[in-house]
Amino acid sequence: MQDVPTLVAQAREGRPRAVARLISLVEGASPQLREVMAALAPLTGGAYVVGLTGSPGVGKSTSTSALVTAYRKAGKRVGVLAVDPSSPFSGGALLGDRVRMSEHASDPGVYIRSMATRGHLGGLAWAAPQAIRVLDAAGCDVVLVETVGVGQSEVEIASQADTSVVLLAPGMGDGIQAAKAGILEIGDVYVVNKADRDGADATARELNHMLGLGETRGPGDWRPPIVKTVAARSEGVDEVVEALEKHRAWMEERGVLAERRQARAAREVETIAVTALRERIGDLHGDRRLSALAERIVEGELDPYRAADELVAGLTEG
Repeated sequence: MQDVPTLVAQAREGRPRAVARLISLVEGASPQLREVMAALAPLTGGAYVVGLTGSPGVGKSTSTSALVTAYRKAGKRVGVLAVDPSSPFSGGALLGDRVRMSEHASDPGVYIRSMATRGHLGGLAWAAPQAIRVLDAAGCDVVLVETVGVGQSEVEIASQADTSVVLLAPGMGDGIQAAKAGILEIGDVYVVNKADRDGADATARELNHMLGLGETRGPGDWRPPIVKTVAARSEGVDEVVEALEKHRAWMEERGVLAERRQARAAREVETIAVTALRERIGDLHGDRRLSALAERIVEGELDPYRAADELVAGLTEG
């Protein structure tokens, strides 16, 4: 058993080993998870959470590393949650993102953690919300969350970040394909990376056109900017940071930031409650209550929806 109060205190001091242990408790769904979350609750709310997503090959890891450098120059403590695909053999993260960000490994003001998706869809690991909370409580000013390469349905980062950055690159498909990927609806800032390649200007124009189709924004609403970068050479990265800070200021001014964080907390509570209920239902296999309901359905005495209502009522009362 871990000494949670000591771990939390050490994490607040910026000790990476304590942060690592807390996140490991989260990932492993430790019996101490409730104690950890209770201890962290009063310490959170200070970090600005930025999500970076996009198709494989657009340069998410390189862009994340460049943003870390920019924020560190500004004197901010940075946490990075790099969500990697799970290994089909061990179930762990393949750690590719962490390898590509190794230049920051010796910086005490940067904490980088790779997490495996472990089969969770949406581009994130199931434990990502709690891991973000650990980094927040550990005193990170900015938490960068890099997803696995996303496709049509894997846009969960929009529900976990304060600001979502969508990265594209020339030669990764035309604008129609980008729109079909479903990620053009979630971005607060769009980045055309690898802008030194042919077709970068055309990609930016197409993206601008796609964003304008069916636009219903009113006066004063946020219109996502399009920034061109060459992250490998840190070109355009300062402009990305500027766009992020403008979006944060706009959200704070209009109360949008508080709304997003409340919605995020509500989804987290819902997920925890549904998971707990699913576990309790799973424990019923072979239970007489479930068998009795099934018999009544087969006999035509009960329909499946009413049976489910009775089952849920029994579980919540119990």
